[in-house]
Amino acid sequence: MTGQGESPERPPAPATAPGQALDDADRDRLRAAAAHAADRGVPLRALIETHLGRHCEAAPGDVVRRMRDVAIALTEGYERARGAAIRREEEIRHAFVDGLLSGPGDLGRMAELAHRVGFPLTGPHRVAVARAGAAFLASAPATRYVAEAMAAYGDESPSLVATKDGLLICVTAGDGAAVCEHFAAQVRRAAVRDSQVAVSRPRPGANGVVHSFREARETLELADRLGVPRPVVHASDLLVFQVLGRDRAAITDLVATVLGGLEQARGGPGLLLETLGAYFDSGCAHTVTARRLGLSVRAVSYRIARVRTLTGYDPALPDQRYALQTATLGARLLNWPAQPLQPPDG
Repeated sequence: MTGQGESPERPPAPATAPGQALDDADRDRLRAAAAHAADRGVPLRALIETHLGRHCEAAPGDVVRRMRDVAIALTEGYERARGAAIRREEEIRHAFVDGLLSGPGDLGRMAELAHRVGFPLTGPHRVAVARAGAAFLASAPATRYVAEAMAAYGDESPSLVATKDGLLICVTAGDGAAVCEHFAAQVRRAAVRDSQVAVSRPRPGANGVVHSFREARETLELADRLGVPRPVVHASDLLVFQVLGRDRAAITDLVATVLGGLEQARGGPGLLLETLGAYFDSGCAHTVTARRLGLSVRAVSYRIARVRTLTGYDPALPDQRYALQTATLGARLLNWPAQPLQPPDG
């Protein structure tokens, strides 16, 4: 759209003779002209005046003026009322989504709003939260694009799109993740740079939406802290980190106890900790670990042996491997050794 107040292009002469009904080709041209005018921001009054004058040249001037005045008055009245209705619908929708994300409060009122917007409150729901380099605004083109794409996606799994605290949020009905994946795809197609989407686990009812929203936000924050590069992160993928993070004192103590010996390594614990992380991510396979790190298998074996010597924990033994792996995950969560371990209070 180039701006408001542009003049409409001069329309071509109608194919039919004056006094005859418009044929299909004329109607198609008028529809195309109207769509083009809307894209350019041409006022409807100017569009009607131009095309009435062009298509009614043979009619008396007073008749054309009367037709124009009637058409414009009817159109303006209709559009004014329609615009007010759309604004009311948007206000209702915004109040409903805000209530869902903040806590349903008056369930009777929420049920009434749910009926108005056509969104089921019962059954499971998922919440997807998108973050980008710039805050999402309700009036931004990217937000409108995603909202329109989700509205056109289908009625089998209704969804609601809204902005909150600079995030773009999609609440979906149903326990499947396909709608949330589609939402993430639309965020990327909207040319949003540096975007990442977190998807919650499904939970039932209106109260479940609040918990799912909180979980999706926490997943985004956790993915940022852990440096997870994936454009779509499911809360279930980071569940172990969420569990570990709930008792920071315990995980700090575990990291210090199990991995503290790595600080004696030449150059610090960084290289050995990186090797441990790749080793566990590779299913404890030396060959795969070597490929991931760009090392020889012999170098990986040497580093694992150093871990065993410095920590006293052997990753080849199941019980000690579990302690090492949990501590390695905890170190990633605490950003250790880049950040020093904070001793528990007291």
